[in-house]
Amino acid sequence: MQPPTAPRARKPQRRRWRGLLVNLAIVLVIFLGVQWYKSRPLASGSAPPLAGETALGKHLDLAGLRGAPTLVHFWATWCPTCKLEEGGIDALSRDYQVVTVAMQSGGRQEVVDYLREKGLGFDAIPDPYGEIASAWGVPAVPASFVLDAAGKIRFGAVGYTPAIALRGRLWAMGGAAKRHENAAPAVGEQ
Repeated sequence: MQPPTAPRARKPQRRRWRGLLVNLAIVLVIFLGVQWYKSRPLASGSAPPLAGETALGKHLDLAGLRGAPTLVHFWATWCPTCKLEEGGIDALSRDYQVVTVAMQSGGRQEVVDYLREKGLGFDAIPDPYGEIASAWGVPAVPASFVLDAAGKIRFGAVGYTPAIALRGRLWAMGGAAKRHENAAPAVGEQ
C-alpha cells in the first residue's frame, strides 16, 4: 500500500504561502520605513500659518477654515506623481475643504493656465520659491496634510497618497463630506 500523496503536496504549498507572506511582510516593513523616513521633516502639531492670494486672485487664510477637516496639498506642475494624484485631489475638493499649494510652478498666471488646461476645479496658492513649502517642512512633492477641525495636523505624507486614503482620513476627522463656504472657489467659478 502506498502512502497518500495529498500530505506531501500540501507541504510545498504551505511553504510557498508562508514564503509569500514573509516576503509581503518584509516589503510592507520596508515601505512603511521609507514612508516614515520621508515624512520626518513634515510639520506636525498645530498647522503652520498659511495665507495668500490664490491663482484666481482670492485671499485664502487657513485659519478661517477651522470648524471642518481640511486637506492641505502641496504639488507642482512639473511633478509626474502629482499628475497621477490631481484627479483624486480634484474630486476631494468637491466634497471637502482642500487648500492646494503649487510649489515652484511659476507665478499666478502659470498656475491658472495649468489648472484650466487640465480641467481641474480646485484653486491653488502659487509658491514660486517654495517658501510656504519650507515653512511646512515639505521636502518634496506631492505632500499631503489632513487637519482636524481645530487646525491640528493629524496626518502628513510625502509621495503618492491614494485619494481614497485621504478621503477616509477626512471622513474620520469630520464624519461627513461638506465643503466650507470660505474655501477657495473652483477654477472657472470666479
